[in-house]
Amino acid sequence: MKKCCGFIAIIAMAGMAAIANADSTVTVGNSGAGWLGYMNVFNLPADGGAFQFGSPWGTPDLRSSFNDAAPSVTLSVNTINDPNSYWYIGGGGPGAQGNKIMEANLYIETTGVHSGTFTFEGNVLSNTFTSGHSTLIFIKDFAADYSSFNITTMNATPGAFSISLALVADSARHVQWGFQTVGACVWATDADQYGNVVIGPTVPAPGALAVLGMSGLLVSRRRR
Repeated sequence: MKKCCGFIAIIAMAGMAAIANADSTVTVGNSGAGWLGYMNVFNLPADGGAFQFGSPWGTPDLRSSFNDAAPSVTLSVNTINDPNSYWYIGGGGPGAQGNKIMEANLYIETTGVHSGTFTFEGNVLSNTFTSGHSTLIFIKDFAADYSSFNITTMNATPGAFSISLALVADSARHVQWGFQTVGACVWATDADQYGNVVIGPTVPAPGALAVLGMSGLLVSRRRR
């Protein structure tokens, strides 16, 4: 097993299917861990809060940045460079008020972990978000066609975290785990004043690990 700057660099092995029928635990992976981005956009609550659209976004566009040397990932408030009044009340510019709620999802997904309890662990190193923005830590277990899902979440409160979800026994289902950051978009030059969340991995004791798959996971397992 090769370590890269304190995170885990994954060697191709048996894949996540190898931990089927087992309780499994993952922690935060590095920038090469297979992270995906998805953005959901909503009207402001004052405008009814209706869903507008959702689409895949690149992870940098979610305002997530990785420091593989630390190691950590920093989640910041979302910024839109388009000054159109669709995005900013009265038009964009320094001090402009965001006109949309952004739900930025940074996550890893795998298919075939089809039973047992799935646990996601890590360490929230800091959370300086102001009251209008927040981050949730989550695990989702989706149906094969993504029509429904089971979920468990917790707030990104500073300190070690561990959340678990009992998976539905179906090898066609998809498991996602990661972070959801929610709040109004802000102009880029104003972003720093709204704070951020910094999250790192929790590394289990030596001898308790098995490294599986290509998705940048640190997995410990217990056969059932």
